[in-house]
Parts: sequence; structure tokens; C-alpha cells
Amino acid sequence: MNTLLPTSIVGSLPKPSWLAQPETLWSPWKLEGDALVEGTQDALRIAVQEQRHAGIDIISDGEQTRQHFVTTFIEHLSGVDFEQRETVRIRDRYDASVPTVVGAVSREEPVFVEDAKFLRQQTDQPIKWALPGPMTMIDTLYDRHYKSREKLAWEFATILNQEARELEAAGVDIIQFDEPSFNVFFDDVQDWGVAALERAAEGLRAEIVVHICYGYGIKANTDWKATLGEEWRQYEKSFPLLQRSSIDTISLESHHSHVPLDLIELIRGKKIMLGAIDVASHSIETPDEVADTLRNALRFVDADKLVPSTNCGLAPLPRDVARAKLRALSAGADILREELTTGSH
Repeated sequence: MNTLLPTSIVGSLPKPSWLAQPETLWSPWKLEGDALVEGTQDALRIAVQEQRHAGIDIISDGEQTRQHFVTTFIEHLSGVDFEQRETVRIRDRYDASVPTVVGAVSREEPVFVEDAKFLRQQTDQPIKWALPGPMTMIDTLYDRHYKSREKLAWEFATILNQEARELEAAGVDIIQFDEPSFNVFFDDVQDWGVAALERAAEGLRAEIVVHICYGYGIKANTDWKATLGEEWRQYEKSFPLLQRSSIDTISLESHHSHVPLDLIELIRGKKIMLGAIDVASHSIETPDEVADTLRNALRFVDADKLVPSTNCGLAPLPRDVARAKLRALSAGADILREELTTGSH
């Protein structure tokens, strides 16, 4: 893709109210059976249309066919019992009731491949598909079988690699692994987290993104952010490791966060997917605000390696707010594109 500053969303978009409860994570479906399949496909079509209408360059599915960015993938694997639930602390932040690993985990059949083929049919623009990363998957489970975070992560990395290869064959151009856990479990990231991520991406020709954020705009996350002080330097731990890794693109949160922009210097040479849209606020960014966020980053990343994006997923927001934020992202990128191509400021 030769577009300068190609815009992209991280992952989720709000679901239509006829499909699932609005502004809610893990919202149960309002349809079932064939009606659910048809409904999720209709929602995916709408998500594509809304991205294109807003001027987004890299098209995603908006995660319309899944309830949650981690558990929907896990639901399709054997070795995990969703009836046996335990309460665990997710990313050292909040308690959640999660399924239990009761045996060897494996993927009997593709999880998202048919959905990805459907997305591919909707647009001739580049498409991106998000998968949970190995470390974030193990953080959303209670493990009674392997009794080792690292062992389970390697099993998941192999399964993710199988899925990613089939997504690539289905026409997906960019595969994104979501690893918010990289901002929490720093020792694990260093010891095996990045290596497991590279295993998940092994042998792929598609562009590989790792998305590391501070989470959706839900109360547990905003409360946690309030404890992090004036400067959020968590990326300092993972960025040097990722800079040396085989991962192509690093996706990070920036706008309205306390992440010092100079941390991007630690991943110089990589493509940067920069969050220029705040997902924890209903207020709509102006195009000039977006352009400012992107412009400031250009001190640490070359323009041809900058991908303007959202901080995280937009699922918990009202649909009209999400749409307006996408338009702002696109318009802000346009302002900076114009400056860079004409040399004006």
C-alpha cells in the first residue's frame, strides 16, 4: 500500500443495537442460529461501509462476529471448559469469571477464516484481521492442565500461527496480535512473551502488527490509568525487545494518554500505528487535534512508517460517536498528508 499515512482502526467498532446490547463489552447476542450468522454478516457489511465512508484506508471487520477479542477465539478451541469457571485477576486490574483449561489445547477447525473471506469480498482495499496474542490469551483463563503460563503460551502461539496462515490464504493483508498484557507482565514479556509472539507470526508474508494499549475505555481501565502518575513509561520495557524482533508494526496508545512520545524512538525502524483517537471519551477530536498528535510523533518516526489509528477498540462507545471519531481520524491524517506533500505548515 503506497498511501502516505494510511489510516486504520485498532479492532472493534460498536455493534448495531439489533445485534447486541449497545455500549457493553461481552454483550450477549440478541439473535441465534441462522439469524445470528446473517445478522453478524450484515453488521460486518455496515462496519466496512462506515469505515470507507469515513475515509479509513485499511479496512477491518469491526469485530462484529465476535463477542470479545479474546474469549471468542478461545471458545472454538478444545481443552477449555466454559462450564467450569474460576475468578481470576485480569491484567492485575479487575476480577473476571473465566473458563478453565482442562486438557491439551488444540484448534480442530478454523475460527475466523470464513468471516475473513466474507470481509475480503466486501472491499478491494487492504484488510486487517485481529487475533488475541498468546500472553493475553493465558491471562483470560484459569489453567488447571499445564500449570505453566509459558507452556500454555507456546501452545497458543502454535494454534494462532495455524489460524494466521489460513487468514493470510483467505486474503488478509495485515494480521494484528492484541497484547495488552505486554504493559503489565514485564518479566514474562522479556523471558518468553516476545518469542511466543514471533512464533505466532512465523512464516507469514502478511504484515504483522502487535497492538499494546492501556485497554478499552471501561471503568476498571480508567481507574488503573489514574494510578499510573504523570508519565506512563510501561512501553519502555517491551519496545527495545520488539525493536529487535521480527514484528513489522507496533501499535500504541498516544492521544490523551501520558505516554511520552520520545519512547517511540526505542522502536525506530519499525512501522508505528499511532493512537490519535481517545477511546475512553465521548468527546470528538477535531481534525487539527489528530494532526497535532501525528505531527508530534514525526520527530521519532519517518512519515512513510506512520499509520494513524485509534488508541484501542471503539466497541463500548455509542455508534454516532465512533463514526465521528473515524471521520476525525481521516480528516486529521489528510491535513498532515497535505502538509507533507506540499511542504507547507
